[in-house]
Amino acid sequence: MPLALLALAVAAFGIGTTEFVMMGLLPQVADDLGTSVPTAGYLVSAYAIGVVVGAPLLTALGSRVPRKRMLLLLMALFTVGNLASALAPGFGWLVAGRVLAGLPHGAFFGLGAVVAARLVREGRQARAVATMFLGLTVANILGVPAATLLGQHLGWRATFLVVSAIGLLAMAALARLVPYVPVDERQSLGREVRALGRPQVLLGLLTAVFGFAGVFAVYSYLASMTTEVMGFGDSTVTVVLALFGLGMTGGALAAGPLTDRALRPTLYGSLAALVLALVAFRFTIHVPWLALVTVVVLGAVGFMTTTPLQMLVMNKAKDAPTLASASNHSAFNLANAGGAWAGGAAVAAGWGWTSPTLVGAGLTVVGLAIAAVAGLLDRDLDRARRTGKGASRVVAQSPLAEGPAADRQVSSSSPASGS
Repeated sequence: MPLALLALAVAAFGIGTTEFVMMGLLPQVADDLGTSVPTAGYLVSAYAIGVVVGAPLLTALGSRVPRKRMLLLLMALFTVGNLASALAPGFGWLVAGRVLAGLPHGAFFGLGAVVAARLVREGRQARAVATMFLGLTVANILGVPAATLLGQHLGWRATFLVVSAIGLLAMAALARLVPYVPVDERQSLGREVRALGRPQVLLGLLTAVFGFAGVFAVYSYLASMTTEVMGFGDSTVTVVLALFGLGMTGGALAAGPLTDRALRPTLYGSLAALVLALVAFRFTIHVPWLALVTVVVLGAVGFMTTTPLQMLVMNKAKDAPTLASASNHSAFNLANAGGAWAGGAAVAAGWGWTSPTLVGAGLTVVGLAIAAVAGLLDRDLDRARRTGKGASRVVAQSPLAEGPAADRQVSSSSPASGS
């Protein structure tokens, strides 16, 4: 794998750390800024809002900027947002800093996935994208627990100063290791928007919203489940979250080669496995050692869905994949917010701390159904092409493949060509 993927993974590590660390710092932030913990929880939503708004907006604004330069600009904005958070004089300023830090998230991962896929030879694109996402999973194993401990001992501002330093390190790595990737001359904002509006792209985004929401319906309340149902103490919460992160890493490592080999079967299989794991957790949560094993499995099958979903929207957007790829991360954050809301609503309704497991399973079933419908439509389109509509010409003209036969891969090109 090219060293450029390491630079992308370092950036992903920083982004993943700042995205999830606020959940562990809410008590410290609330106490320092004189507000309540529920009010401080808006800081989690503020980051998600930044992601949802920034992914399409910044991708559109940077549609004509060379890819390496755009990655550097996005990482610079991320660093400034975290520095602003560290220096925020009050709660309102901290909210603004969190929105600013979230703005480049989706655009960076969307563009980074496209660049990663074009740095490797044909048949290894999904592995390249999964390698970049490894930085995000490692952040949940090492970055978030370490940053949380740092914030607890040196203050929450120290956490965001360290994340800012990681941002600077990532910028240096990107500048040194990522090759120059020019913009495809055929690319335009109108073309990107039209690609985003294709039915198969929209179905892929809906699959992400519902399928991945099942993960966050449980993950958002995993700390409370650990203490209220599993019977562990507060000190064990960090261990349980780290186990979930280990599962995520394993899922990311498995997803790359599996997606390169067979995209849709990997997507169907991971979503189905996620449904089964969520239902099983409803029962295993009462047996401590089984609960811990299930947490690892949940992390693995949950994150195994991300690579095929990312590659799916890139494939279906064909020769204008950047906006669709970035919008996929808006979909993931909508899944984050929607899953957390649905799981919380079940708990608030008095259904107990185990109820988010079944809520999550229901959401994932909807995502699997949408994926299945998209697969059937794909089969019909492929059959129509094979009966004389020039499928070979369509695929040959497109740098990103389309249809079931091409779902396994994204056609690669020279890093210098950008096409």
